[in-house]
Amino acid sequence: MEAFYNTHKYLVEHVHSPVRRQLMDEIDWKHRLIGIKGSRGVGKTTFLLQYAKEHFGLDHSCLYINFNNFYFTQHTLLEFAEEFCKQGGKTLLIDQTFKYENWSKELRECYDRLPELHIVFSGSSVMRLIEENDDIQDVVASYNLRGFSFREFLNLKCNLQLASYSISEILQHHDNICREICSKVKPLDYFSAYLHHGFYPFFLENRNYSENLLKTMNMMLEVDILLIKQIDLKYLSKIRKLLNILMCSAPAGPNVSQLSLEIETSRATIMNYIKYLRDARLLNLLYSEGEEFPKKPKQIYAQNTNLMHVLNHNGVDKTDELKTFFYNALHAKHKVNMCRHNGDFCIDQQYHFRVVSEINLKHSPKLYHAVDGIKTGTKNEIPLWLFGFLY
Repeated sequence: MEAFYNTHKYLVEHVHSPVRRQLMDEIDWKHRLIGIKGSRGVGKTTFLLQYAKEHFGLDHSCLYINFNNFYFTQHTLLEFAEEFCKQGGKTLLIDQTFKYENWSKELRECYDRLPELHIVFSGSSVMRLIEENDDIQDVVASYNLRGFSFREFLNLKCNLQLASYSISEILQHHDNICREICSKVKPLDYFSAYLHHGFYPFFLENRNYSENLLKTMNMMLEVDILLIKQIDLKYLSKIRKLLNILMCSAPAGPNVSQLSLEIETSRATIMNYIKYLRDARLLNLLYSEGEEFPKKPKQIYAQNTNLMHVLNHNGVDKTDELKTFFYNALHAKHKVNMCRHNGDFCIDQQYHFRVVSEINLKHSPKLYHAVDGIKTGTKNEIPLWLFGFLY
């Protein structure tokens, strides 16, 4: 146990988290079992350590453990948790949960047998904590850690503490909000950089961002999809090829029959692969209202704009990039569907949007227009960058 405490102490003392993630304040920490999901690279480990540092310091009542540790090849989580509680432990932070066999079953045993213990664990976005785990679905509180929003990126780059806004606040008061933000920073000076390399926290590292992101994407395929979904390694090349085809054509409606021929597999398998790529946070699927998987999506988008820049070697179409940013920003907290009223997106079945690159006097009064390249807007024309302030 002492070795775990020593590792915990070192990690907490050296954790580097220049931006406080908004999810820290959204979680109800009173829950005894909390699952934090997120795609590879968004900072789940840093988030756990920052929580430990902020709420416990180096107090031994909190302990961070990682299932990468070979200790857990010969010892169970339950016996470790019991020993931790005997020594006064109250909060256990568990990383790399999927690497432990029967993790959900033992988490439930810990929950039932150790009523004074709080457990916070991280998991891949591919893990279906509620839908596919009967052991814990009635007791776990599940949250999603997302990549940096444009707001968080600005706060980091400019050492600011800009607040987030709800969709209703933006729609009703965007002119005042924009003036307030623009009095402190020039958002348009940073927007292109964010679209290119601002979503994943590892842009802070002194390494080539594109190569790092490619490595992360391959880990998503090899670990988060193949390992967790128990897919044979021989199918990896098919999934990689499918992702590349979809990413290079996104946003577009998928031709599943043609994809089936190119990948040399069945239509059903193509749809399953697309779902796995969505769960891994590599793709976003856009449906009409009332439709969802297993129906074919109307359009497939890259999950975020950074991914587009890594895979599209011939350059990224500006309109596609702007729509992808908007979808990603709204998808974090809202239901996004294809718009039926000559727009691009329907949000929460009530707000209809078109994403445009310039103000146009002929814009439809029935639509909201998310406009690129403007500092402030008027009426139903809203600066596109402002939707990066939703979280």
